[in-house]
Amino acid sequence: MRLCATYPVSKLQLFSSFLLLLLLGFSYPSVAQTTSFSSATTTHKPKKPGKMLGADISFLPQLEARGITFTDKGQPKDAIQILKDHGFNYIRLRLFHNPAADSGYSPGKGFCDLAHTQQMAKRIKAAGLKFLLDFHYSDTWADPQKQFKPAAWQDLHGPQLEQAVHDYTRDVLLALQAQGTTPDMVQVGNEINHGMIWPDGDIHSADSVARLDNLAGLLRAGVAAVRETTPKALVMMHIALGGQNEQSVYWLDNMIRRGVTFDIIGQSYYPQWHRTIPDLQRNLTDLARRYPQDVVVVEYSALKREVNDVAFNLPRKKGLGTFIWEPLNTWEQVFDKQGKANELLPVYDEISKKYKVK
Repeated sequence: MRLCATYPVSKLQLFSSFLLLLLLGFSYPSVAQTTSFSSATTTHKPKKPGKMLGADISFLPQLEARGITFTDKGQPKDAIQILKDHGFNYIRLRLFHNPAADSGYSPGKGFCDLAHTQQMAKRIKAAGLKFLLDFHYSDTWADPQKQFKPAAWQDLHGPQLEQAVHDYTRDVLLALQAQGTTPDMVQVGNEINHGMIWPDGDIHSADSVARLDNLAGLLRAGVAAVRETTPKALVMMHIALGGQNEQSVYWLDNMIRRGVTFDIIGQSYYPQWHRTIPDLQRNLTDLARRYPQDVVVVEYSALKREVNDVAFNLPRKKGLGTFIWEPLNTWEQVFDKQGKANELLPVYDEISKKYKVK
């Protein structure tokens, strides 16, 4: 319904039309829903992805710089090839904005910056594996407890910050595309159930409801950049609420209502924070039934068989799989501290065979 016409409209007529719209259940879009990034995210129809057995191995360049060589059955090999040999078909890499900064993740060295990511992306693609890129939108770790704004963006807010998110995302993806290593999937933010790029996109504080629009604007900007540059890439929204259904639905409903589009619901699951395996199963089952998006456990470490059994057995074939977090050297790693494969690595041969991961 349009209120515009080619003839003058009185204030009374406008008011009457507005009341009619309200009675009919219409509403004007909020400012957050009318940004220049909205239209770029509305027509994407992704191809149904295959099953995913992935690993985040972003620490690999740092481990190699320390002289660690990875071996399997006594034979030295590239860690990426070893994982492929045991059924993995996807590698995830985290990306920081300026990790070399004094307050960054890797002062002076810049691990997990664009240059290191480009080098790793070449290795992933050369091995014949798929590639998930994880934007942290921070100079250092971003998770539910912290989402630090990059130092270069400290004075940016509102539309200017959204533009920075868009342009940075676009430039990174174009750089990867230029060397023939376009990501197959992109995370717009890391564990963002409490928001991202604080304080602007912070939704865990007392005024969080007012900031939901801010977060949605930042996410729409990032998603638009992915759609514009790499339209075949899947877009993931990653929240750390593996066993928390009510909170998951709240977050997803609020972002969808504000025009954020995506293809994959990503969840973290660590039992010390995200409840039990039955809780994980209940939550992911509900999400698979409730939303059109597919579901992936994009971070976990412990309970390897149990997590994969949940992730690959969701209703409507919506469970695509998992990504173990830093299996080279963290928590329940599948290599020892000297880089030697241990008894946990063959678990993935079982999982890959059981769920026919290709």
